[in-house]
Amino acid sequence: MSETTYRESCAQWLRDFASDTALVNELSAITDEKQLEDRFYTDLSFGTAGMRGVLGYGTNRMNEYVIRRATRGLALFINTHPEWASRGVAIAYDSRHRSDAFARETALTLCAAGVKAYLFESLRPVPMLSYAVRHLGCIAGVVITASHNPPQYNGYKVYWEDGAQLSPEAAGEVTRYISALPYAGTPVMDEETALRKGLLHIIGKAEVDDDYIEMVKGLSVCPDLLAAEGKNLRIVYTPLHGSGNLPVRRMLDEVGIKNVTVVREQEAPDGDFPTVSAPNPEDPAAFKYAIPLAQQVGASVVFGTDPDCDRMGVSVRDSEGVFRTLTGNQIGCLLLSHVLEQKRLSGTLPANGAICKSIVSTEMARAIAADYGVTCFDTLTGFKFIGEKIQQFEETGEYSFLFGFEESYGFLSGTQVRDKDGVNASLLLCEAACVCMHEGITLYDRLQSLYARYGAYSDRVTSRTLPGKDGLNRMKQMMQALRQNPPAAFGDVRVTAVRDYLTGLRTENGVQTEMGLPASDVLYFELADGSWLCVRPSGTEPKIKLYVSARETTMDKADALAEALLEHAGQALA
Repeated sequence: MSETTYRESCAQWLRDFASDTALVNELSAITDEKQLEDRFYTDLSFGTAGMRGVLGYGTNRMNEYVIRRATRGLALFINTHPEWASRGVAIAYDSRHRSDAFARETALTLCAAGVKAYLFESLRPVPMLSYAVRHLGCIAGVVITASHNPPQYNGYKVYWEDGAQLSPEAAGEVTRYISALPYAGTPVMDEETALRKGLLHIIGKAEVDDDYIEMVKGLSVCPDLLAAEGKNLRIVYTPLHGSGNLPVRRMLDEVGIKNVTVVREQEAPDGDFPTVSAPNPEDPAAFKYAIPLAQQVGASVVFGTDPDCDRMGVSVRDSEGVFRTLTGNQIGCLLLSHVLEQKRLSGTLPANGAICKSIVSTEMARAIAADYGVTCFDTLTGFKFIGEKIQQFEETGEYSFLFGFEESYGFLSGTQVRDKDGVNASLLLCEAACVCMHEGITLYDRLQSLYARYGAYSDRVTSRTLPGKDGLNRMKQMMQALRQNPPAAFGDVRVTAVRDYLTGLRTENGVQTEMGLPASDVLYFELADGSWLCVRPSGTEPKIKLYVSARETTMDKADALAEALLEHAGQALA
């Protein structure tokens, strides 16, 4: 967009929304030309992950006018099939700034378009929204959240009738409707009218919560041991100021985990997230209150969920009493081995069992699955693709879904939620800890035994933040350069094959084969020693991500190889 155009767009907003004093004051006060350009040089993009952006006024910001326009586009898509509108849309929100207001704007914009809206009375986790879509028979769902981003962000995630986020095809259709709409003039029904007409329904505590909690409890793979040992397990939990506090604690209490100490400084919902730079359970700094508290109360496990409670991070005590913060891959492999082993012991491991993981998640999961005679499927990054596999398994009956995970701290063992579920993951983690306690070992000991059995895997991820218009162009240039001139080696390790998920082709020795996955801007380099590297732009943040995986006989060797590969890959991206 040219300089004149972004200025004209700002001037249009000042005319269209002249009665909005907050908007006029905020935009009129901007003196930094770069900031003005960033607010108006583009529309906040809508994709399979919905929208996510910094709070503020402008076409490239999260505000009520962007929310209304997106919701109107979603409603137009839903109204292409009259029976869809009557099924309605479930709406949830987390603890972020303006999440409750944006959720209400979403509901009343849908009502104005004749689409029934089911709005949760207070904040709820993402997995409960996914469950509610299916439980209530809705055609779609919306969650107002920016997951683990810093406090200045918020977002708008859209789900479809299967409980998974929108498919690329559906997102493309919704985007087409949104793009044709102006920002001004979106009809919004007043709440009293919406309630009177039966278009707005407020979801109370007993309507979805109770059934969801019972469903999660039913995912226990060793309920008898949990009932016997749960009262002896000491854990520390932090909801990181988000929506997980009540459902996680309720679920644990009802399955018999009674010694749960909550980090008080991080218990209450707070959109400022005052105790962390970002409410991200992937970051060890998220546990700066939890680990000292665990030392104080004698807990063996610390875990936390992010604001929308779809991700879970973990720190566990080793045999020396030191807390070790685990990666998403390590947590995924611990939970996976727990589920498969307990199902094997109980005789409930199906002959057609299947697990799913993203292409950038550890190959250790494949080794574990193979050991139990379970098929491992790779999906593109984004839990919606795991949700699609679950749907496919149900429709064909060919496989029984047992577990799915992404290295980005998302885990799921059930089929009634179609997104990563921090409440579900909390249950499995505490169960696995109880099993280890019963055996007289720690979860960290269990992880070491997995390395001894399957090999030492060192999986790393790093990213470069490239904000603004220039950043987007830079990411495109970097990916284009790698496609045109793919590296022959990273350091001393030769590249044996390149997977380009944008073209869908895998190239080895000049021979190309189709991979059979949807198109995605991802490059994956297979290396001669069995290691791999992967590069992709983030779908939700202005970052380019680099993933590295190395397998060796010992963890020291694997870590050294992973560090060397990261260094050489970083040079290739410079």
